[in-house]
Amino acid sequence: MRTFAIINQKGGCGKTTTSINLAACLARMGYKTLLADMDPQGHCGVGLAVPEEQIERTIYNCLMEHSDGKVAKVPDVVWQIASDFDLAPSNIQLAAFEQVFAGRPGREDRLRTALEVVASSYKCCIIDCPPSVGLLTFNALQACDEVIVPVETGFFSLHGLAKMLETLDVMRLKCGRDIPVRILPTQYDTRTKLAREVLSELRNKFRDRLMVCTINFNTKLKEAASFGQPITEYDPASRGYKDFVTLARELMGNCPADAAGSDRLSRPAELVQRAKQLAQLTNVQFGRTAVTQQSSDRDGGVAVAEPETETDTEVEALPDTPVLAAAAAAAQDAREAATQVKIRAFYGVKQVGTETVFATHFESANRVCVAGDFNGWSAETHPMAPGSPAGEFGMALTLPRGRYRYRLVVDGKWITDPNNQYVETNQFGELNNVIEVE
Repeated sequence: MRTFAIINQKGGCGKTTTSINLAACLARMGYKTLLADMDPQGHCGVGLAVPEEQIERTIYNCLMEHSDGKVAKVPDVVWQIASDFDLAPSNIQLAAFEQVFAGRPGREDRLRTALEVVASSYKCCIIDCPPSVGLLTFNALQACDEVIVPVETGFFSLHGLAKMLETLDVMRLKCGRDIPVRILPTQYDTRTKLAREVLSELRNKFRDRLMVCTINFNTKLKEAASFGQPITEYDPASRGYKDFVTLARELMGNCPADAAGSDRLSRPAELVQRAKQLAQLTNVQFGRTAVTQQSSDRDGGVAVAEPETETDTEVEALPDTPVLAAAAAAAQDAREAATQVKIRAFYGVKQVGTETVFATHFESANRVCVAGDFNGWSAETHPMAPGSPAGEFGMALTLPRGRYRYRLVVDGKWITDPNNQYVETNQFGELNNVIEVE
């Protein structure tokens, strides 16, 4: 059983969110996972909708000795959250652990002893630690194989990280074990200059310990916690879900070889996936399907086709063998990735000098407008100028510094800009795009 301890003495950095969603993603990948809540606040149970009044025994009972009474083993206290996902909850009683066990020999090994009972029953164990460095955290350190330090990409988190790592190194020396410690950037908002600078500083100073995966700021993660669900159940299509799946894969050794040292947004696989999502979004919003497109082709309607290249002809002419088929698929992926890079370079919203430039492409649209905070959400005030070739629209606005929400109005239909990934839910349950003007 591989055991990961989520440790940081600073609160609000995403320890419990990381613990819940990482455990859920590991379980979704087929690894039977135990989430052990070592925080007396019991937020793992709250975030997974476990009724507090129905919790009779907790992880605290698993740490007790027979002379203390009410002793239990881990299988006696777990709640099954989902397939292959169990929770060993906690409550405020756990706060008395340090006082009860003060001066007792072996007090720092109680959690490790409790987890040994179920070591053969689980593939992974995630330990959510309290926002402090005490006996509970030391127990988690003794029981784990690896330590993950979630770090919010803000000034105060960066300021205290070096001290936190020093403290962990001292505790590792006391344990007499060489436990790997890795840093996980969380709540990263690429729209803010501070977050980008903090992440850059983390990469410069802690490159050896920094994980490839970054957990981006995503409102769906907070919404999932408020509904008592992991992100795997609440919204598997969200950015938060993708980030935690990437984290789980990295921890289990399935991280793509080209991920290290690169921006995850520029990976070909990511670009290809976004290109497909963009195509699906456009089809849904305008009622176009593969069938209607094929029909329009037969009827002589307007159709968009990729220009045939020599590479395309050569690939299609080659014999159909597994090796060549794989090569053809790789070539196609590379072409799609290159196309998507071009799309992202020309479409979307970007700041050019003092102007905020909007650009988009809707082949069959006659009129596209931008409505947002900056024009009172008027669907007519800011029409985008049509360009060449047909279907391209663009405009430039001079906006004061600030954060703005907007949507596109295409032939009277309000939609989300498919080329801007930064969104938030509005009061109607729909998605508004977000831009930051600096």
